[in-house]
Amino acid sequence: MIKRSYLIFIPILLILTAFQHQKLQHPPIPREDPHAEKIAIVMTDEPVEEQQIKNTLKNFKNTKLRRVFTHAINGYSVQGPASELKQLEGTEDVKLVSEVNTYKVENSALHQPQRYQSSSSFTDNFELIGTEEVHGLLDEKGKRLTGKGITIGVIDTGIDYEHPDLRRSFAGGHDLVDGDDDPMETKGMGFKSTLHGTHVAGVIAANGRMRGMAPEAKIVAYRALGPGGSGTTEQVIAAIDEAIKDKVDILNLSLGNDVNGPDLPISLALNKAVDAGIVAVTSSGNSGPNRWTVGSPGTASKAISVGASTPPMQVPYITATGSTEEIRLELLQGSDDWKITQSENLVFAGMGKKEDMKDVSDKLVLVERGTLTFTEKARNAFEAGAIGVIIYNNTDGTFFGNLEETLPIPVAAISKKAGLALKKQLKNNTMLIRVHLIEEKDILADFSSRGPVTVTWEIKPDIVAPGVAINSTIPGGYLPLQGTSMAAPHIAGAAALIKQAHPDWTPAEIKAAIMNTAKEIQDRKGKPYRTFEQGAGRIQTEAAIETESLVIPGSLQFGKFQLADNMHRHGARLKVRNTGSDTKSYSFSIPKKQQGIAWELPLSFTLKPGECKDVEVAMKVSPEMLADKINDGSLVIEDGKNKIRIPYLYVLEEPDYPRVMGFGFAPADSGAAFRYEVYLPGGADEFGIALFDPDQFRFIGFLDWGRKLKKGMVEKEIPLENLPEDGVYLAKVFAKKAGRESMIETMIYIDKASMNNRAGKR
Repeated sequence: MIKRSYLIFIPILLILTAFQHQKLQHPPIPREDPHAEKIAIVMTDEPVEEQQIKNTLKNFKNTKLRRVFTHAINGYSVQGPASELKQLEGTEDVKLVSEVNTYKVENSALHQPQRYQSSSSFTDNFELIGTEEVHGLLDEKGKRLTGKGITIGVIDTGIDYEHPDLRRSFAGGHDLVDGDDDPMETKGMGFKSTLHGTHVAGVIAANGRMRGMAPEAKIVAYRALGPGGSGTTEQVIAAIDEAIKDKVDILNLSLGNDVNGPDLPISLALNKAVDAGIVAVTSSGNSGPNRWTVGSPGTASKAISVGASTPPMQVPYITATGSTEEIRLELLQGSDDWKITQSENLVFAGMGKKEDMKDVSDKLVLVERGTLTFTEKARNAFEAGAIGVIIYNNTDGTFFGNLEETLPIPVAAISKKAGLALKKQLKNNTMLIRVHLIEEKDILADFSSRGPVTVTWEIKPDIVAPGVAINSTIPGGYLPLQGTSMAAPHIAGAAALIKQAHPDWTPAEIKAAIMNTAKEIQDRKGKPYRTFEQGAGRIQTEAAIETESLVIPGSLQFGKFQLADNMHRHGARLKVRNTGSDTKSYSFSIPKKQQGIAWELPLSFTLKPGECKDVEVAMKVSPEMLADKINDGSLVIEDGKNKIRIPYLYVLEEPDYPRVMGFGFAPADSGAAFRYEVYLPGGADEFGIALFDPDQFRFIGFLDWGRKLKKGMVEKEIPLENLPEDGVYLAKVFAKKAGRESMIETMIYIDKASMNNRAGKR
């Protein structure tokens, strides 16, 4: 299987090159090695017994049964040669054969050096950001809400259940990586050691010096991601299967891949968990800020997909003398707080080497990124007497990073453009800059993945929660991390409190309560984020618990409008429920008039306590009058006391989603080939992988190409004899659909010599 991300190959940041796709003679499509061993998920229309499966597999001598899934999906996993798996897909009772994908933890800073704090460094209890507003909440009977009586499954890298803040919360678990019942984090393996699951569990239910969102909830750990924080579809589905069997109340998956597709087995398995009565919460991904970046399982329709926003933070800004432009400083994870609030001298110190630190005592130091680690630059500045460090990027844009050790001075990042501007203004290598702090909150994190979902055109994420600088438990102590991994457990913990307050509410009702009461958030210029960026908005836990009205679903998608269609009316149904103790009157606000759109909304109606009503809303569109391919907004329902926003979205024709995504390239398990996988959300009229010399951009040839490909995952092995010479190549992976072409540019490494050596040792 292909190990995406940092495990097998490291994608280079998109290299914007001037060359265009060349219309050259295509080589013949390489033949797949029919003997290549693969692991795949086999989905069936109906549940199947193990004996049934064995009877089916009798016809496939070299294909072995691995796991039978009894709850998460109808199906099982197998291992066998590619030729037999293709034949298996044609079997009468088989719906789909899908090769396993790789999933990784969703932490935007995970691959940077980490800073560890021993638990002894904390002398006082501390609250997780945002929990102070929920730890005093009471249910209708006056009982304190702490998550007591609620069980939360955490599918992740395991949990350090020996951590003093998690001992009370831990209630057992399963290890789907090693196949036992000990879900301990990976320890003692250097950079492959993990801490992610422990951090996530702490956000949900730490109960010690630190207190999580639901400190008295019980955590059941499912270790589905092994060393390095990576696991397969098979392991994650097996974990979901176990969680359904264990009848957990809530399930948190702070993991994902970069494939924006609703039809991957793991997304379907999460929907099945919701059908079983489980509130499923998952991170949306850390591939933002562009649209269409949400990844599976954050694409699961019935799950709660969570994006990341900023908690209240004091953000430092600097202004150079004689300039009015404010430069925002991004503190590195692990940096000391920025407490400098007055004018200070700034000095340039090159790359931050020891020999560059001349006359920096009691000054702020500006250095360029590169050559040394962030920590080495900061340590050199500190030892030379500097009071703070500002690192400017060596490529376009800003960056996020971590320090590997604690230093008593702040360290911040700025963009290359801002850094070069400051450097240019420096006279005599020093100048005075003004520093001030501005409180910011509810800003969408740049890394937070955006929607919509391809094919279904659903709004994802559904909600956002704090996911920046979140301090939580790790093996041996505590650590601030950022990512949608940190946002999702906020929602899982909040769902536990809602479930405790309203034990009879279904997963759909709990999801609706969270979305109906969310706060719409805005960017730094005061402009609201799009619905497919923030979903319903930032969670307001207290309002969700105390809501007296539920509108289900929490968002609407009206699908795709085609110019060629005769029917330009799309309808959707909403279920409105009065959960309060008094009769309520409901009415829709008239949406702001938009050219080319007309609404059909129900008349006002009244509901008694506990009463429900199904209503239809419809949108009539004149597509020829619309310019945008993606249109969104919110409908507003008033219940006499509160306004409930229901985000909606519809698309026109074939929108601008990437025609290609999720490319991976790695040695095949057989040792006789390399293989690639790539996801085509809408299929492709034309697809290809073109190889170029990375220095001269000279076209080498096609790794593969094809026409009229179906939508979904494409997987193929390229025999060694069909590959170019060993070396590094720039790969341009492109797909065309409905007149639009998208591409991924990345570096790939071909090393046939080592493959031949490995095969010779077998």
